[in-house]
Amino acid sequence: MSKSKSIVSIVKYEKEKDSVRKAVELAKGFEKLDSKARVFIKPNLVYWNRHCDFPKWGMLTTSSVMEEILILLKEHGVNDITIGEGIVTESPKDIETSKDAFEKLGYNIFKERYGVKVYDIFQRPFEKVELAEGVSAKMNADMLHADFLIDVPVLKTHAQCVVSLGLKNLKGLINIPSRKKFHGDDPNFTLHYNVSQLANKAPPGLTIIDGIYTLERGPTFDGKAHRSDIIVASTNMLSADFVGSSLLGIDPIAVPHLVQAAKDRNRPIDLSDIEVKGESIEDLAVPHGWDFIYKNNNTLPLAYAKAGIGGISYPKYDETICTYCSFYNGVLLTAIRAAWKGEDFDNVEILTGKIMEPSKGKNKTILLGQCQYNKHKDHPNINELIAIDGCPPKAESVQNALRQAGIKAPSYIFKNIEKAPLIYMQKYQGKPEFEEQFYQIT
Repeated sequence: MSKSKSIVSIVKYEKEKDSVRKAVELAKGFEKLDSKARVFIKPNLVYWNRHCDFPKWGMLTTSSVMEEILILLKEHGVNDITIGEGIVTESPKDIETSKDAFEKLGYNIFKERYGVKVYDIFQRPFEKVELAEGVSAKMNADMLHADFLIDVPVLKTHAQCVVSLGLKNLKGLINIPSRKKFHGDDPNFTLHYNVSQLANKAPPGLTIIDGIYTLERGPTFDGKAHRSDIIVASTNMLSADFVGSSLLGIDPIAVPHLVQAAKDRNRPIDLSDIEVKGESIEDLAVPHGWDFIYKNNNTLPLAYAKAGIGGISYPKYDETICTYCSFYNGVLLTAIRAAWKGEDFDNVEILTGKIMEPSKGKNKTILLGQCQYNKHKDHPNINELIAIDGCPPKAESVQNALRQAGIKAPSYIFKNIEKAPLIYMQKYQGKPEFEEQFYQIT
């Protein structure tokens, strides 16, 4: 007897046309959902900023899709509904950022209108789980004890993981030490391998990929968003991810964590065991770039090399750099570009992550993050060590390190660092297809 194919639905999103309902119905998404089930919903709210506006398109799950899901659940008779997310903040003690996000995205209205619980998972209990041999993590207990998980990622690319869809979205349910550990330097337990194991202890459920907006070179606001109007749904998370990746123009075989997850489940990766309902992948797939291009033996971003910036080596980030240092990676690059006045810097090298090694012959070596500092503080190749230590580092440390290296970046970059994302709004000005109302509930 042949194994039945998993169903993945693809629906073109239209406002007020029940697009999410169509996708869920085509995928038979609620066929095995008991009305008495405890349902946990995981949106993708990877980032929030309460100090300034920033581009949410293609980065955050739309509130419009979230509300459509809640309406369907209530119609199905489900009353025990929890929405949970772990937004990364600079300080673990910061509870204001998640409060601001839930307020402005309309989640507090969801509480009143639909009787749902809305949790910042960092204020909730975690439980240690063995995801696979050698891979453990502390995961949100509310999700682990739910009967049904609705995973609502955005249809987007990821500069480290290639795509960030259903599987990757679950990383937002583990605690900060586990997230850092996922970016470890053990070649047997890479970020890709660890991400591939994230769904192993999750309850059954439904993955709904929000592709109203899609994102190139994600996962955050410095990527390029597109209005794509796509909804994908499946009760099989991996199948949803295969189709989602294909819609981004990326063959799943090019996504290491999807390849590993397929191997673990003895599944083909060519979509041959998937039945697509609704729209076709071929009609809607559009190539989305995911990688940032570097030149000079991967020691300088393409734009910097083209601009002739010299006297500095800034090797390309790898999968061992975690979320915190990734943010400051962007700050450093911005500062270097602003400091460049046409003359070479003083033969400076900047290292990130956990596996980069100092080169011989550099005058100054900047080590970003506690991991780099611990690894190389006594390295013989380093002539002058400049540390940006701390986990996470502080903006002041970044500014001081650049100054010590002779890189005179404008002070406004650091004084207004909390408002830095505002500048990325400029590229969407005058483009009416980018609507804030998808992230608002009235």
